[in-house]
Amino acid sequence: MSTDLYEILGVARDASQQDIKRAYRKLAKEYHPDRNPDNPEAEETFKKISTAYEVLSDSEKRDAYDRFGSTNGNPYANAGFGGGGQAQGFGDLFDMLNSVFGGGFGGGGFGGGGRTRGRRGADLQMEITITFQDVANGGKQEVEIPSYDPCKTCDGSGAKPGTSPQTCTMCAGAGVVRTQQGFFTMQRECPRCNGEGTIITDPCKDCSGKGFNKSTEMLDVEIPSGISDGQRMRWSGKGAPGENGGPPGDLYIIVRLEEHSLFERDGRNVTCTMPISFSQAALGDKIDVPTLEGRVNMSVPAGTQTGKVFRLRGKGFPGLEDSSRGDQFVKVVVETPVNLNEEQRELLKRFAELSGDEIHPEKKSFFDRLKNLFD
Repeated sequence: MSTDLYEILGVARDASQQDIKRAYRKLAKEYHPDRNPDNPEAEETFKKISTAYEVLSDSEKRDAYDRFGSTNGNPYANAGFGGGGQAQGFGDLFDMLNSVFGGGFGGGGFGGGGRTRGRRGADLQMEITITFQDVANGGKQEVEIPSYDPCKTCDGSGAKPGTSPQTCTMCAGAGVVRTQQGFFTMQRECPRCNGEGTIITDPCKDCSGKGFNKSTEMLDVEIPSGISDGQRMRWSGKGAPGENGGPPGDLYIIVRLEEHSLFERDGRNVTCTMPISFSQAALGDKIDVPTLEGRVNMSVPAGTQTGKVFRLRGKGFPGLEDSSRGDQFVKVVVETPVNLNEEQRELLKRFAELSGDEIHPEKKSFFDRLKNLFD
């Protein structure tokens, strides 16, 4: 993505404040993390959009950026911003803005003259298995998740009791180091203390200097009806702890649908296969069919062929957005009799002798087509 703030917002360099605000609102709505929970690139783009708007919506900052910060022919291209015409990472833009404007964007998001912003903790992910009944009616599961509690021995400092973290000698406690390139100052996170500003020389033995201990806690997971296999649910702040005072990550729980012995899911619809006897298919019958809500009585008309599919309206799954339910499709399969006794065999032989083409229309049609083929 371009490092030019005007190009990031997609506006001309002489755009009015109204045009800048309109462009920002449109892009922010499109790339907001809440609308793109599974897209880290969208989150990064959102940060760039917010940075660009914060500078260009302020007349003084915009004027300073127009004079010193443009990547198109700016005089600092050889000082780490632009690399002689080739765009560098967006982190270079943050550093340059800090140097030009003195930091302070977004509550210290660029570090300014003080300690660098804390890193957000990692997101965690786990899976749970739910049943067809959970999808149909909703449900609840209690799951064990990792928990990160402040160390009681060191009160979360990470240092051995009786000691305290020492000021980092490389950055003098600022958490950042600065390098001079010509008349332009570049600022980076201190590599010795990783932006903390302090060094733990004697770490707490109970937490190994991390300041927290890992344990577990129980989480009640509400399963909404209509949820799909593979769908993710998010719990904000339930992930790994942040670094340098940063916020914790999020917990994502992926839903897996347990296989059912009778049913298969197809979106909101559910399918099942029902065996019926030869006599039921020939004479017709009423059969009990299992559904997600219990058994229902279904009519099988006389002369039903194997593979025939019947629809039971409203017997499927509800949607996640609304309560309207899908349908259940019942495929009937005619079973061939096995293990016949002598009387049954004689009856079937007699039936075969009495059978004609009139009661086997598909058979008659097939042999007619076969005859035409060879003739």
